[in-house]
Amino acid sequence: MKKILLGLVTVFALNSCTDEDYDNLNHDPRNPEVVPASFLVTGGNTSYFYRMISTNVNQNIFRLVSQYWNETEYTQETNYDLEGRQISDSFWNEINMNVLYDLSEASKMVDTDVNLSEAQKINQKAIIDLLQVQAWQTLVDTFGDIPYSESLQGKDNLNPKYDDAKTIYEDLIRRAIESTNKINATEGGFGGADIIYNGDMSKWKKFGASLQLKLGIQLSDVDASLAQSTITSAVNSGVFTSQADNFTIVYPGAEPYTNPLWIDLIKSGRNDFVAANTIVDKMNSLNDPRRVKFFKENLGTGVFVGGEYGRATAFAGHTQISATLEDISYPGTLLDYTEVQFMLAEAAARGFAVGGTAESFYNAGIKASFEFWGNTTAEADAYLAQPTVAYATAAGDWKQKIGNQFWLAMYNKGFEGWNVWRRLDAPTLNLPQATQNPVPTRYTYPIRERNLNKVNYDQASSAIGGDKQTTKLFWDVN
Repeated sequence: MKKILLGLVTVFALNSCTDEDYDNLNHDPRNPEVVPASFLVTGGNTSYFYRMISTNVNQNIFRLVSQYWNETEYTQETNYDLEGRQISDSFWNEINMNVLYDLSEASKMVDTDVNLSEAQKINQKAIIDLLQVQAWQTLVDTFGDIPYSESLQGKDNLNPKYDDAKTIYEDLIRRAIESTNKINATEGGFGGADIIYNGDMSKWKKFGASLQLKLGIQLSDVDASLAQSTITSAVNSGVFTSQADNFTIVYPGAEPYTNPLWIDLIKSGRNDFVAANTIVDKMNSLNDPRRVKFFKENLGTGVFVGGEYGRATAFAGHTQISATLEDISYPGTLLDYTEVQFMLAEAAARGFAVGGTAESFYNAGIKASFEFWGNTTAEADAYLAQPTVAYATAAGDWKQKIGNQFWLAMYNKGFEGWNVWRRLDAPTLNLPQATQNPVPTRYTYPIRERNLNKVNYDQASSAIGGDKQTTKLFWDVN
C-alpha cells in the first residue's frame, strides 16, 4: 500500500509541474551544459599566457635557451635536455589542447549564439582567429612541420598528418589579414569579458596588424616577396603605436590569478635561477642602465655577476632576478610596442618601405624598452649616445646591430629572444659549460608522436631534415 501511495504522489507531483519545471529537472545548475564562448576564449588566453610566461622547467625553458637566466642546481635544461622532463610533449599538448582546441570550440559557439548581432559575431570570430594564428605560429616556430589541416579533430583523427611549415605560414598570413580587415572598431566584441583589451576593438585591430608584421618578418630570408606584402599590409592596417596597445594580461594578484613567475620564484620557496653571464656580460660591456630593472643588486650597488651558463651556479654569489618579476600581480606581456619597433627596424634594414629608417626604428625600439622597464628618457638618450650602441658606430652589420639590442629588449620574453637569435644570428650565445651542446634551433617532436603517430612522424622528420634539436626551421636559412 505504501508503494502505491508513493507512486501516486510522484505522478501528481510531476503532473503539477509546467513543461519548464519538468525540463529543469534535467539540468545541473552547478555544471552548465553550454559554456559561453567568452569563457573558452578567456581560458585559451590564460593558458597561452601561462605557458609562455611561466619559468617552470617542466613547461617553459625559453628564458634558459635564450640565455637570459641560468640554473643554480639542476642544469639539464641549460644543457638542452628536452626529453628528461618531456618538455616538448608538455608544450605541444598545452598549446593544442588548452589553447587551440578551446578557441576552436569558442568559434563554433559564436556561430550558434542567437543573442549576438551579425556584427558582433564577425568581431568575436576575428578575435578568436587572430588568437589561433598566434598560437599556430608559436607551434611552427618551435617545431617546424606540424599537424594543421587535420588537427583538433579529437577521437575522429587521433593521428593527423603533418603539414609543411611554409604552407602553414602562408595560410596563417591569409587568416591574419582577413581577420584584421573584418574587425569593425565601432561594433562590440567580447565586451567586459575581454581580459586583454576590455572590448576595445581598435586595439584588437592593431594586434592583428602587429601579428601580420611578426609573420612577415619571420619569412624575410626565405620569401622576400610574401614578407614584403605582409609587412606592407601590417603597416597599412596600423600596428602598435604606444605601450597602451601592448598585448598584456593583468593579474589581480590573488590565487589562482597570479603572475606565473611568482609561483615559480616565490611561492615555490626555491632559488632555482640567477641571471646568466651571457646577458649580464653584454649589459655590463654597454653600461646598460636597465640592469637595475632586470636584476637585483644583491651583490652591491652597480655590481652584476651572471652565472656561468650551463653550469650549476651558487644562488647567493650571483646576480638574482628582479623583484619586479617576482611580484604576484606583475602583468604578462607577449607582444608589445618595443618588439614592433625593432621589427620595423629590421624591415627597413631589409629595404622594405615602412615609414622610417632602420636607425630611427632602432632608436625607437631602445627608447620603448627603457620606457617599458621604467628607465628615464635621459638614461635612454645617454645609452644611445655611446659609440658601442649608436646605430652608426655599433659593431657589426645591420643584423648584429639590431639583433643585439632586439635580444636585450626581449628580456622576460624568452621565446622572442630565441626567435631573434635564430633569425638574425645575433647575439653570440655561449655553449653550456657542462656539455658544450649546441644551442637548439628547434624543439624535437614529442615522444608521443614517435610512438603513436609514427607513420606521420617519420614523414615529417624526413621532410625537415631530421628530428634533431639542431635542424633549422624553414625560415632560418642564414
